Amino acid sequence: MDTPAVGEPKGVAEGVPTAVRPDPRRDDGRRPVAWLRIIAPPSWSVTPSARSWCTCGYERHAIGRAAVLQLVAAHGEHRTSCPLLNPSLEGRAAA
Repeated sequence: MDTPAVGEPKGVAEGVPTAVRPDPRRDDGRRPVAWLRIIAPPSWSVTPSARSWCTCGYERHAIGRAAVLQLVAAHGEHRTSCPLLNPSLEGRAAA
């Protein structure tokens, strides 16, 4: 009698894949480099603030509406001139 007893464990449960599937969240090599954090409370009576920083060493802070708007513009400019985000610019800056 080669029939298994009732309740005896099987090798693999039915419907469970036996092959290991690749991770659907594959690493594509991209990493965050520059960040912009803006704190703008919903009340107009509270002063907004912002911080912009980059792994290259760039870091700026701003307090007040006008200063935060200027910091947002400066953050955008930094992203176009950062040597970590644009490696081709690194050689030009040294020359």
